[in-house]
Amino acid sequence: MVSFSFGQTAVVSGHVLNEQQEPLANVNISVSGTGTTTNVNGFYLLELVADRKMTIVFSHLGHEDVVLKDIILTTNEIFEFNPVMALKTIQIAEVKVTPTGQRSVTGATTITPEIVRKIPGVNAGVENILKLLPGVSFNNELSTQYNVRGGNFDENLVYVNGIEVYRPFLIRSAQQEGFSFVNSSLVENVSFAAGGFQAKYGDKLSSVLDITYKIPSSFSIAVEGSLLGASSTLETVSKKKNFTTITGVRYRNNALFVNSQQTLTNVVPIFFDAQTYMTHQISDRLKLGFLGNISINNYKNEPISRQTNFGSLLEPRALVVFYEGKEQNSYETQFGALKADFLMNEDVKLSFTSSIYHALEEEFTDVIANYELGEIDTNLGSENLGEVTQSRGIGSQFNRARNQLDALIVNLTHRGILKKNGKSLEWGLRYSHEDFRDRLNEAEFLDSAGFFIRPPNAGLVNNEPEEPFEGAIVPFESARATNFVQTDRFSGFLQFGNQTRWGENAIYYNLGIRAQQWIISGEGFESNHQFLLSPRAQFAIKPNWENDVLFRLAIGSYQQPPFYRELRDINGLVNPEVEAQRSIHFVAGNEYSFSLFDRPFTLISEAYYKKLDNVNTYTVEDVRIRYRADNIAKAFAYGFDFRLNGAFIPGAESWISLGYLQTKENIGDRGYISRPTDQRLKLGVLFQDYMPTIPNMKLYVNLVYNTGVPGGSPNNADPYDFQNRLRDYRRADLGISYIFADRNSRYQKGHWLYGFKELDMGFEIFNIFNNQNSITNTWVRDVDTQQQFAVPNFLTSRLLNVKLRMKF
Repeated sequence: MVSFSFGQTAVVSGHVLNEQQEPLANVNISVSGTGTTTNVNGFYLLELVADRKMTIVFSHLGHEDVVLKDIILTTNEIFEFNPVMALKTIQIAEVKVTPTGQRSVTGATTITPEIVRKIPGVNAGVENILKLLPGVSFNNELSTQYNVRGGNFDENLVYVNGIEVYRPFLIRSAQQEGFSFVNSSLVENVSFAAGGFQAKYGDKLSSVLDITYKIPSSFSIAVEGSLLGASSTLETVSKKKNFTTITGVRYRNNALFVNSQQTLTNVVPIFFDAQTYMTHQISDRLKLGFLGNISINNYKNEPISRQTNFGSLLEPRALVVFYEGKEQNSYETQFGALKADFLMNEDVKLSFTSSIYHALEEEFTDVIANYELGEIDTNLGSENLGEVTQSRGIGSQFNRARNQLDALIVNLTHRGILKKNGKSLEWGLRYSHEDFRDRLNEAEFLDSAGFFIRPPNAGLVNNEPEEPFEGAIVPFESARATNFVQTDRFSGFLQFGNQTRWGENAIYYNLGIRAQQWIISGEGFESNHQFLLSPRAQFAIKPNWENDVLFRLAIGSYQQPPFYRELRDINGLVNPEVEAQRSIHFVAGNEYSFSLFDRPFTLISEAYYKKLDNVNTYTVEDVRIRYRADNIAKAFAYGFDFRLNGAFIPGAESWISLGYLQTKENIGDRGYISRPTDQRLKLGVLFQDYMPTIPNMKLYVNLVYNTGVPGGSPNNADPYDFQNRLRDYRRADLGISYIFADRNSRYQKGHWLYGFKELDMGFEIFNIFNNQNSITNTWVRDVDTQQQFAVPNFLTSRLLNVKLRMKF
C-alpha cells in the first residue's frame, strides 16, 4: 500500500541551544497543527507546506517560547534556523524573514541546493546555475568557469566551508577541464555575491561564491548514473551523533560532447574526483572539520579531420583540416584542510584552519594540421554541394608542447566573530605560501606551399633570390621558459556590522577593511613586494512601508595581487614587477517582495559601476588566459541587473534574469576598446513545471542568450586591429524526470519502493534547437592577400542524455 503527498514542501532545520550554548532535547516545535521535537543533540528537521505563510513556535519547559512568525518558503527550499532559548524574555532581532526565506542585506544571492542538483546542463551543478544569473556569463557550456560583470574567471573567489579552493592552471580548452571543485551532491547552502562584497572575503576583483557542505543527520547512500558518467554519495553519522562524514565520488567521460563537435577525433577524456567532509563534535565548545579532495583528469586526443563552413551567403568559405599526431594531457590535484571551531562563550566564536593544495599538470602535444582554405560550392543542384571548389590557401601547422607545472600552496588562517545585541565584530588573519615550479616549452610552426612562415618582427634579413637565405627554421610563435617562483602573502581583515532601527525603519550597515603584504621571490630575478589596503562598506535600509522593499548600497576598494599565471607573460617569462590590479565598486540595488496570484515573488535589481586601473591585459583562447604581465591599462565596467524570482507555477520556483554590461579598456593611453568579456546583453531563464494530473512528472528548462563577445586576436597582433565579435550565444537545455520516491511520497513496508528515500529517472536534451555557438576563432592566413580569416570554433550540437538517481 502506498500513500502520496502531492503538496510541495520546504524544510526548516537546525539546532536548538540554551544560553550556555548547550543542545536542548525534547523541544516542542509546532506549526499548523503538526510538528516535531529535537533529539538529544538539539537537532530538528521540520517539513512545511511551501508557498504558504506559516508561524513556527519553539517551546520547552522553563524557557521562553521562540516564535518564527509569517515565514513563507519556496518549494524545496532548506532554511536553517538555530534559536537560542532563554530563561527570560528574548528578542530575535537578527532574523529577518521574507516571502522567500532569509533576507539578504549584504547583496548575496542564495540558491536552493535542490535547484543546483536538478537543473539540466552539460556541467550540471552550481556554476551551471550561476550562468543563469544576471551579470554572470561565459559562452562555453563545456566549462565550469564564469565571468562576472566584465571580469575574467581568474577574478572570482570560491570558498567551501570558509576554505578557499583553486582551479587547474594549465588547462587551455574546456573539453580538458573536467569537474568543478564543488560537488553539488554535498552542498547544503549556496551564496553568491557579484560585487560589493564584504571585507571578510579575499582579494579578488569580481565575485565570491560561498559554499557550505551539509552535515548529515542520518545514514544514506545516493547513486547517480547517466551516459556521461556516474557518481555516488555516502552520508554517515555515529551512534552518539558527534561524528559525521559525507563523501562523494564522481566519474565522467566527455567523449559524447567532444564527438558532437566538428572535429572528428579519437578522444578519451576521463575525469575522476573523490571528496569528503568530516566533522567531529569533541565537546559542546570544540568542533573539528576536515575537507579532502583528490582529482585526476586524463585527456588523450587524436584528432583526425575537420571541416568548418563560415563566411556569408555572398562569400561562403570553408576550412578543411586533416590531422596527424596526438595530445596527452594530465591534471592531478590533491587538497586537504583541517578546521577547528571553538565556542569561547555564547558571544565569541573562533576558528583555526590549515590547508594544503598540490597540483601536478602536464601537457604533451605533437599535432600536425594540414589545412585548405577555400571557396565552397553553393549550387543546390551540384553533386559537389558544400565541397571546396577553389583554394585560397594551402598550408600546414605543427603544434608542439612539453609543459609541466608543479604547484604547492599552503594556508594558515584564523578567524573570529563577536556577536552581541544585533552587533557583530569579525576579524581574520591569514598566511599563504605559494611555490610554483614551471617548465614551459611550446611552439607553433606554419608552413605554406613548402615555405615556413617566420614570426613578425624577427629582425632577420632576407635578400632572396639575390642571396641564399641560410637562417635556421624558427617557430612562428613560441614560449620557452623555466620558472621557480615563491610568493608569501600576509593578509588580514576587520569588519563591524550592526542591525538597528532608524525611526520606524530597519537599517543594517557593515564597515570593514582588508590589508595584505605580498612578497615574490625566485630564481633569475630580484624579489619584489607590495602593501595593499582596501576599505569596504555596505548599507541596507528596509523602510516601514506597506510594501516589502529593501534598498542596498555598497562601495569598496578591491585589489587583486597577481597569482602565478598573472606574473607570466605571453612568452612564459615571469615579470616580478607586476603589481596588484585595482578596482573601486559602486553598487546600488533593491529587493521588492510581493504576492502575485497568491504566490510569493521577488524582484531584485542592481546598478553598478567599476573603475579599474593598473590593469593587467590579456587574451583568451577558449578557457586559457594569457596575460601580458604589465600594468599599463585602465578600464571601466558598468551595467544593470534584474531578476524576477518566484513561483510562476504553483509549488515550483523559477526566475527570469536580464542584464546589460559594457566594459572597455585603455591600453597605454591609445583609447578605449572593448575588453574580451564585453558581453553587453544577457537573458537567462530558469523554469520548473510539472503535470497537474501527474505531479511527479517534472520539467526543468534553462535558457541563455548572450550577445557576442569580442573574438580576440592572434597572439602577435594588435588588439586594436581586431575588434570583431563572435556570434550571439543561444542555448536551451531541457530535462524531464519522473519521481518515483522522495520525501513527499510515503510507501509502506512490502512495497518495492519502500527501501528508497529518493528515486527518479529521466532524460535531458542539451541544445534543443541545435544552435551553432562558437567560443573562439582559429586564425587562418590567405597566402595571396596575407589577410587573416577568423574561422569560428563551434561548440556542442544537440545531444540526448539519460539519467537515473536513487538514494537509500
